[in-house]
Amino acid sequence: MATRLPPGFKITRDTNTEEFFINMGPQHPSTHGALRLALRMDGETIVEVVPHFGYIHRGMEKQAESMSYLQYIAMSDRQDYLTAIQNNLGVVIALEKGMNVGVTEKAEYIRVMLSELGRIASHLVFFGCFGGDLGGQTCLLFGFKEREMIHDILEEVTGSRLTTNFFRPGGSRYDVPENFIDRVKAFLKHLEGAMKDYERFLSKNVIVLERSKGIGILSAEDAIAYGCSGPVLRASGVDFDVRKANPYSIYDQLQFDVPVTYTGDCYDRYTVRIAEIHESMRILYQCIEKFPKEGPWRSKEKPVRLPVGRYYSEIETAKGLYATYVVAATTGEKPYRIHTRGPSFPHIAALNKMAQGHKISDLVTIMATLDPVIPEIDR
Repeated sequence: MATRLPPGFKITRDTNTEEFFINMGPQHPSTHGALRLALRMDGETIVEVVPHFGYIHRGMEKQAESMSYLQYIAMSDRQDYLTAIQNNLGVVIALEKGMNVGVTEKAEYIRVMLSELGRIASHLVFFGCFGGDLGGQTCLLFGFKEREMIHDILEEVTGSRLTTNFFRPGGSRYDVPENFIDRVKAFLKHLEGAMKDYERFLSKNVIVLERSKGIGILSAEDAIAYGCSGPVLRASGVDFDVRKANPYSIYDQLQFDVPVTYTGDCYDRYTVRIAEIHESMRILYQCIEKFPKEGPWRSKEKPVRLPVGRYYSEIETAKGLYATYVVAATTGEKPYRIHTRGPSFPHIAALNKMAQGHKISDLVTIMATLDPVIPEIDR
């Protein structure tokens, strides 16, 4: 009787007697959401990885057809909940193009500061999970400790710690509290010392070096071919960051570097994110110095109604390129279609390329450095 193989597997040899199959998931503790990885193994060596999605599919884009534009802003929180504040910004920028509304100077500074705080918070989760996936549970405790400080600030500003639903066309829902700048400044001073501990834990750790250097290499050509973005793309030697390539908000008025490495392995993906935390701190310090003390935090409020047309925006979240495509078939408060292009799907698509020839323990390391959030894929 012929052997029945899972969909997507390809046998390249005459026999299959030495190969076997393992399901990693759909609720494996080393995955970053409800994801199933079907592994084809030759002994302890991975021959092929086939990702299976859809375990938490919620039909967000279909729901958007019966929602108002304002309601959909909250839906972007529930995609990649670690970059919720940045996702809000991506949707709002697309709506502003359709509404043809401007943004006040103070509102732009609020947007950038909250976005960069969100970037740091997301990278701190990566740090904790990366260390935890390698067996270093101390990293989880440390990474989440500083992250909670950011969420304390977000809670005071937005009213929510995780799903912020804060930005609006022309600005935001509210102004920031009077102590906002002082709280951000105090946090940055604290984080400067904490980052020394973070890097001492992992950056020169012998076990981390052995388990990440030369593991899961993704070439620049393959990264581009798969549509990778963010730290995954830049760790493969491609200098692309939307904040530089296609600046939005006030990023063109700020000085910061785009960290790039050239090996494309797990260690490079780690070091790029650590460097990005320092660059976000650099951006925040500039915003603190230039932050307008006076002025409106939102341009004149008006109903969110888009004329017939198609509107597109793209921003750089902590994970990579987040694009929003809005189609308005009729003038009104509801879209015909809203489509999201998130960064995690292309990264998981490239997983097979990176994992072939490695062991299962290496696959856990590779997954950690891709830093995916599966609800963003299962929209």
